[in-house]
Amino acid sequence: MRISVIGCGYLGAVHASAMAELGHDVVGIDVDTDKITRLSQGRPVFFEPGLAEVLTSAIGSGRLRFSTDIADAAGAQVHFIAVGTPQKQGSHAADLRYVDAAVQSLLPHLAVGDLVVGKSTVPVGTAARLADLITASGSGATLAWNPEFLREGFAVQDTVSPDRLVYGVPAGEAGEHATGLLNEVYAAAIAAGTPTVVTDYATSELVKAAANAFLATKISFINAMAEIAEVSGADVTQLADAIGFDDRIGRRFLNAGVGFGGGCLPKDIRAFTARAEELGRGESVAFLKEVDAINLRRRQRVVELAVSALAGPVYHSKVAVLGLSFKPDSDDVRDSPALDVAVQLRGLGADVVATDPQAIDNSRARHPQLTYSTDLEETLRDADAVVLVTEWPEFRELDPVWAATLVRTPTIVDGRNTLDAAAWRAAGWTYLGLGRP
Repeated sequence: MRISVIGCGYLGAVHASAMAELGHDVVGIDVDTDKITRLSQGRPVFFEPGLAEVLTSAIGSGRLRFSTDIADAAGAQVHFIAVGTPQKQGSHAADLRYVDAAVQSLLPHLAVGDLVVGKSTVPVGTAARLADLITASGSGATLAWNPEFLREGFAVQDTVSPDRLVYGVPAGEAGEHATGLLNEVYAAAIAAGTPTVVTDYATSELVKAAANAFLATKISFINAMAEIAEVSGADVTQLADAIGFDDRIGRRFLNAGVGFGGGCLPKDIRAFTARAEELGRGESVAFLKEVDAINLRRRQRVVELAVSALAGPVYHSKVAVLGLSFKPDSDDVRDSPALDVAVQLRGLGADVVATDPQAIDNSRARHPQLTYSTDLEETLRDADAVVLVTEWPEFRELDPVWAATLVRTPTIVDGRNTLDAAAWRAAGWTYLGLGRP
């Protein structure tokens, strides 16, 4: 099929590359000239495992190209809208200016039978409004909403082999037409048995909001239990293991720690709350404000543990911070708990040296006041305390005996509860976890 992808940021670049790798003829459109130049050369503008290989392969096959001219989208049968929906300045609501601009710019290039497909995460009610706009244009095109469920670090895999497909389509023949085209786009995934839910616009929009809200709630729940464990002497990791055996609960995402971050989860639950309030049902999701508050408190708790772990004053004590991205296998530092912890410690007067396998450049662009190192040994050397805040494999597998030979004081704060506490203590370390004795 001939496909256009409007917006070549994280979502769009991955989607365009994966669709081309699946055999479709794809053009990616973005207004950022530098981004388009780099993508055209097969160079991703962010780190995502497997993307460089898929991007290079798709460009080499001739099935993928990039452009800054929206007119190059003309002739495609399906047009994916994959632009960002950041949090509005001074508000929790989603900023829809980029979605609106993308659809407006696309209108003159639509033809009868074309399908515009929203993938961006938007407040419920957005699709219906945009559908009216497309209908009023007289283009004869149809709108569908097809939310993305990508996990950073697994985005290529999640696009090629999704765990479910959701289509929000209009009623009647237009909906049947939209469903038919989307089934062609995702033919490989459907043939592999991927569950498909065909529903209305509002439900498809709420699926993404509800999924993120539920995930955030589960993470904050176990972090709330960590707060109780810390004052009662319980072990939150064993608690999570025990309740995780219950099939109704499950063990995944029950790891207490510094909390969630990134460019999606925090802003999406805030936007969901803001939209519910606009609809007069703010009380229905009022608990999400506490979910957000618990999440932010855990960052402060890691800072408190690091300060308490220092043998002397914070001022000019060297603190080695391991991790800057919000999660491993990513260079994304948007709303990153790890970077936030490093900045807070620096603000308290500590001499912070931070390292990360991928996120140093992005971190330096946001917080040049920090000291960064690409060398783990240099980061650890003469440290008065070590704080692990992103569970990259090289940090999880760090040899505590070797690390103890480098630091000034063998004290570590495990902000992800990912280390073997017994092994670190046996190597002479003072080990501090979250919600653990």
